[in-house]
Formats: sequence, structure tokens, C-alpha cells
Amino acid sequence: MSKTEPPVTGKFPVGNVIHDNPWESLREFTAARIALGRAGSSLPTREVLKFGLAHAQARDAVHQPFDSETLAGQLEADGLSTLTVHSAAPTRETFLCRPDLGRKLAEDSRRMLLDYPDKQADLLLVVGDGLSSKAVHRQAVPFIRALLPYLSMLGLKPAPVVLAHQSRVALGDDIGECLQAKAVAILIGERPGLSSPDSLGIYFTWGPNTRRLESERNCISNIRPEGLDYPQAAFKLAWLLEQARQRRLSGIELKDESDNPALYGLVKPLFELREQHHPIVKL
Repeated sequence: MSKTEPPVTGKFPVGNVIHDNPWESLREFTAARIALGRAGSSLPTREVLKFGLAHAQARDAVHQPFDSETLAGQLEADGLSTLTVHSAAPTRETFLCRPDLGRKLAEDSRRMLLDYPDKQADLLLVVGDGLSSKAVHRQAVPFIRALLPYLSMLGLKPAPVVLAHQSRVALGDDIGECLQAKAVAILIGERPGLSSPDSLGIYFTWGPNTRRLESERNCISNIRPEGLDYPQAAFKLAWLLEQARQRRLSGIELKDESDNPALYGLVKPLFELREQHHPIVKL
């Protein structure tokens, strides 16, 4: 199938210029770049421009400063206290070039956490900018709000939420070790894709310390309204937390089987219960 362009004069062709892809109808089901069509041997101009815009949005997500003050205000309005820390990467440029510095605390932040009096929490939530502050600004607070009922269900009170600047995933283990937390979940901006510059990831670790391996963490990815929504993501983390408390482990030895009702304990999906009673209402 092809689209007919207005006739043009001169040396350019007249008539069918842009040829649509036969998969065109499938584009309504995905944001992935499929069925782009072609103009001669190249992409149509509209698709080249869309690609350029998506690439610019991804770059902006990486470089956008982390507005931890606004985030702290939103969390404190919900009754949650916060602490703000920085990694050993002093600037965004250093953070991008030296991933190792983003995995450990700056010394002044470390001293502040070591001196913090209320330690040994059941769960420590860390919100880190990672590679997309935009993701954290949009997704972190709604996710935490969806998680709080599950923490009440388990009888847990979270530690102060730690807001971490220039953070990599492993920074959560350093923070958790300083605060002697039993478990840590770091909510962090994922590397932006060309259709998802605002995707949030969660990395959960039982018994956090700086010697933990990547294989000792559980990951919940693509948290955003267009991906894994907040109620489902909150249930997955709560399920992992309950199972980790029972088994004293996380990572590859703790498989995410939260879709199996036979393995439910205290934690049950609140979003399913709500839909059973109010089918048109979404949490």
C-alpha cells in the first residue's frame, strides 16, 4: 500500500513516494519502532524527525537535574520522612564517566548516615536519579503510595526514604549497610529508551552490604503507566519482601512467582480485590 503525495515539478518524481509497511495496523499496539514505511531506499522524513525527537528526549532525561527537594516535599506530605545523600561522583559529567563513583557514598553522606540514630529498619526505600531523573520525578511517589498499604499489611514501618544524587544501583547497598537495614529497595531511573525516557526500575536486596553481587538482587523493571503500572509493581515488591523475610535471601535464589496465587501469604494483590468489587474502578 502506498500514499500518494501531491505532484511536484522539476526533477523529483510525481505520484507514489512514501510506501507504507503492511504491518502498519500493528503500530497501535506498541510504541516500538515497527512498520515505519519507506521513501525510496530511506525512511520517510516524518519518521526521521520522530527519531530525532525521541533521541533528544532520552538525552534530556539523562542530564535533567534531580529535584530531590520537590520529591521530599511530596513524600513528607504523605507522612514519610526523608534523608538526602550524594554519591562519590561530584558532578553529572563525573557520574556518567565513572560508574564506580556512583556506587559508593560521598564521605559526608556516609558520616551522616552512620550517625543517624534510628537504624535496623525492616525496609529501606532509596530513590536515586540513576540515568533518568525524569523517571524518578514522575513514577517514584505514585509507586510508593501504592506500596504503603502492603507494608501495613505486613506490619512494617519503612525507614526514612533516602533521596540519592548521582546514584547507581549498588549505592543502595552502601546506604543500607550504613543504616543497618534488613532489606533495601532502590527506586532508580532506568537507562532511557527511544520510546521510554521515564521508566523506573526497582532493585531489591535482602541484607544489603557493599559486598553484594548483582546476582543477589531482584529487579522489577519498566514501571510507568505505559508499562508495569504502580499497583502491580507494588504487589510484586511486597511479594518479594514477604518471601525474602521468610527465606533470608534475594536474587537468583528468589524467583518472582507473584503471579501464582498458591504462593500468596499475607500479601495479596489489592488491585485485583478492588476490581472484583468495583470492576470499573482502577487503583
